Amino acid sequence: MILSMVGMPIKDRKAERREATKAEILDAAWDLVREQGLGGLNLRDVAARIGMRAPSLYEYFASKHAIYDAMFAQGYRQFAAVIAEAEELSGEDGLRAVSHRAMAFMVEDPARYQLLFHRTIPGFTPSPQSYALSVQQLDRTRAWFDRNGFAAPGALDLFTSLIGGLAGQQIANEPGGDHWVRLADAAVDMFLSYITAAGGTARHTRERTRS
Repeated sequence: MILSMVGMPIKDRKAERREATKAEILDAAWDLVREQGLGGLNLRDVAARIGMRAPSLYEYFASKHAIYDAMFAQGYRQFAAVIAEAEELSGEDGLRAVSHRAMAFMVEDPARYQLLFHRTIPGFTPSPQSYALSVQQLDRTRAWFDRNGFAAPGALDLFTSLIGGLAGQQIANEPGGDHWVRLADAAVDMFLSYITAAGGTARHTRERTRS
């Protein structure tokens, strides 16, 4: 850290401006994919949205895929924050909170859902650094499942498929509605039945939560 003569840190204003511009570019990119679809991102449109010449974008992002990569990382940080808040609860209450919050996060922004949970952009693969954020979130949720008695063969895969699948159905068939969203609790009930049948402790967890 650089200190001034009086011992106070000196702000790197050039770096701050650069980060602010990158954030502005990402905001514009999100706005555009929400308007035009995830695959319709165009660097000229991004530049025009923020009053910049298209070649100047390369000072901040090496390519359009680099912008997608930054959006992927940003989206997973947001998702992790949503799930972490729900995982402060435990047992069945926590599981239902995770389900509802995850599904709400997915359906509120279809473009973000597609970027994070599907592979819809030809040729785009998240960088190792960005992809690691998704792996870290999955590992945290797996650890939470283990602590709360939801550990069974394939349990987390089943759970993510149920919630992600319902969100995908909602987005595809009734954007802005809640027909499939309202099935979240039924999906949790199905999952808990599976855990119990597989020898997990979900039944005891559920009893403690309701007592």
